[in-house]
Amino acid sequence: MRVCGQEFSPELIARIEAVGAAQPEMSRRQLSRLVCEWVDWRRPNGDWKTMSCRVALKKLERQGHLRLPAPRRKPVPRTPRTEAAVPVDFRPVVGSLAEVGPVEIVRVTDRRSEHARIWNAMMDREHPLGRGPLCGAQLRYLVRSPTHGWLGALAFSAAAWRVEARERWIGWSEGARLTNLHRVVQNSRFLIRRGVRVPHLASHVLARCVRRLRADWRAVYGYAPELVETFVEAERFSGASYRAANWLWVGQTRGRGRQDRRHRAPVSVKDVYVYPLHRKARQRLCEGAGELAGPTAPEKTSPSAPAPEPEDWAEDEFGRAELGDARLRKRLLIVARDFFARPQAQVPQACGSRAKTKAAYRFFDHPRATMDILLGSHIEATWARMRPHRVVLAVQDTTTLNYTAHPSTEGLGPLHTADDITQGLLLHDTVAFTEDGVPLGLLDVQCWARNWQDAAGKGARRNRPIEQKESVKWLRSYRAAAKAQTHCPDTRIVSVGDREADIYELFAQAASTPGGPDLLVRAERTRSRKTEQGPLWDHMARRPVAGFVDLQVPRRGRRPARITRLAVRLDRVELQPPQGKKALGPVPIWAVYAHEVDYDPAVVKTPISWMLLTTVPTEGLEQALRRLQWYTQRWGIEVYHRTLKSGCRIESRQLGTAKRLETCLAVDMVVAWRVHHLVHLGRKAPDIPCTAYFEEAQWKALVAFVTQDPTPRSDPPTLRQATRMVASLGGFLGRKSDGEPGTQTIWLGLQRLDDITAMWCLMTGVPQIRGPTVSSQPGYG
Repeated sequence: MRVCGQEFSPELIARIEAVGAAQPEMSRRQLSRLVCEWVDWRRPNGDWKTMSCRVALKKLERQGHLRLPAPRRKPVPRTPRTEAAVPVDFRPVVGSLAEVGPVEIVRVTDRRSEHARIWNAMMDREHPLGRGPLCGAQLRYLVRSPTHGWLGALAFSAAAWRVEARERWIGWSEGARLTNLHRVVQNSRFLIRRGVRVPHLASHVLARCVRRLRADWRAVYGYAPELVETFVEAERFSGASYRAANWLWVGQTRGRGRQDRRHRAPVSVKDVYVYPLHRKARQRLCEGAGELAGPTAPEKTSPSAPAPEPEDWAEDEFGRAELGDARLRKRLLIVARDFFARPQAQVPQACGSRAKTKAAYRFFDHPRATMDILLGSHIEATWARMRPHRVVLAVQDTTTLNYTAHPSTEGLGPLHTADDITQGLLLHDTVAFTEDGVPLGLLDVQCWARNWQDAAGKGARRNRPIEQKESVKWLRSYRAAAKAQTHCPDTRIVSVGDREADIYELFAQAASTPGGPDLLVRAERTRSRKTEQGPLWDHMARRPVAGFVDLQVPRRGRRPARITRLAVRLDRVELQPPQGKKALGPVPIWAVYAHEVDYDPAVVKTPISWMLLTTVPTEGLEQALRRLQWYTQRWGIEVYHRTLKSGCRIESRQLGTAKRLETCLAVDMVVAWRVHHLVHLGRKAPDIPCTAYFEEAQWKALVAFVTQDPTPRSDPPTLRQATRMVASLGGFLGRKSDGEPGTQTIWLGLQRLDDITAMWCLMTGVPQIRGPTVSSQPGYG
């Protein structure tokens, strides 16, 4: 069912109830924030719609669909506040518009200011509807004359939920209305004082206000509206001032207000006027309308044009970023292309010119260019790559970003303890992998700086609820995987974590999430997990051996590679909650215990001993070996982190503030994933055409340079051939003992390939795709 514009499926409702029952201490505010994270319910400016979510949860509770935790405290009735007298001269004003003087439009910026009291006083005294309250996002304005004082006031607020005449004029389908309703605002109050008799003043004020409305609305809410609407009571007013200001009459209402749920039409009929704020307002308001979720979604009433194919990989990964302005989106695509062409270069070198460098720095500093917004589009692309696979591993891990070499950077924190001199940011990301280890993309990224005071008080942190600890990162990653599960219903998603992820709240979260992703975590021996049969490790050691498996252990540091033999034991156990967490209850889970046997103690100082805990049913040796194979893919995220640090050199970025670093990091992370993906795809699908990854100009320039033959080929090489050519530019020799190229030679070769392609295009006259141009207006990169 759809409540407050959001779809609440039976699975989601059951999940909300399960969390409320498992964590009774959670407040309704915390629960609404959690639900917003699950379904990615945001305002257009990127903030969570927690208030709308609380309203929706209350509606579901009243309708009997949901049981919520008891409210922490009873609401306190508000007492009416008396406003102090304000200096408003209500004497008549008669004359022409020129005699009144240059009319000034003043925006009310603070509801406690004197301007706000003046606005309230005029509305309460002379407007039929009074001061309000107004609905949703809103802006207020005053009209002032330098010689006669205050002449009137206006207000713009959230649009009406449904208006048939407006929908018909726009050509809205139900999906388009739900997607773009926030881009319509309502002129909810318009007052010219009764004693003011100035011809053309009203239409002049309307024209002045709508001319500045887009910029003012963007400055406050982070996006620009496309259309303004208003309702004029037909029996009392003619609407002449709106028509004189070029507003369009589109029809009439049916006499129903927003609280008229019984269709009694108790209010008067109103004329509906609209004013497009952009010449393509109707076209823009019909864009981005996806199908409604759920079986009750109505059919679209008007066809929509198919979405254009992405121009290249950058548009595929970042093209849907909700930045609120097309120029910001274009700048993002240019920055992404430049960073991928030169992964190891600093920002000025990657951008290639002073103008593009300055634009990139402006982009990193823009308030709308946040990590969450930039990565939102890439995460959607990751979901699309996950859907064809039966099993996807959502591997999560934490790494540190050390910026100690740049002490002047603002917003950093300690990386270890308060006594340590190292400082930087912590990064906890979740990467989707296939069972074969091919990285499909990012599912979640959390980046933060530790507080210096918290780093000094370890004992105080221990007694905090998990939502106030860093350990909540594991739960948030699992919720991101749960969100991906709703978008990939035919794919089994398994959240994979190392020993640090062995926290009981994570197992309880998985157990209380019906229809959510599975869990696979390596247990930490020092946690002393308890089962019904006693300590976990002792119980599993007593289980019979289900079989043996040979494992190839890779070289690490000075430790040589070797082949070892593991004994495998398995059982279904019931984990008992640790001390102080009895309310979470026991959790049923499968355990797979693999430990090294028949090894030489003189060679192997630390034998392999893995205890894997999983919610995936594991009832035989074949299934147990598959769980072990899943866990070995966890090392892929460590390779990805090495690519991110060594290949993109993110720890060398000098951007002045942590916010700019995070924005730049969002681009670098997608670039690092693409390099990592290219390496694995060249190994897993070597025979596909290289056009799956390289533009035509790139592969033709590459082949011409490597073969030293300027004659262009008609057929593209395979992906493996092209990958090895790129790696050869980075120093890969291609000898039999070298194996396949790695990420380091790939990213070094990509930097040379960009220059080679540019020169090849120049010599052959082929236009090179470098992305669209962007306005040079400050603030938009």
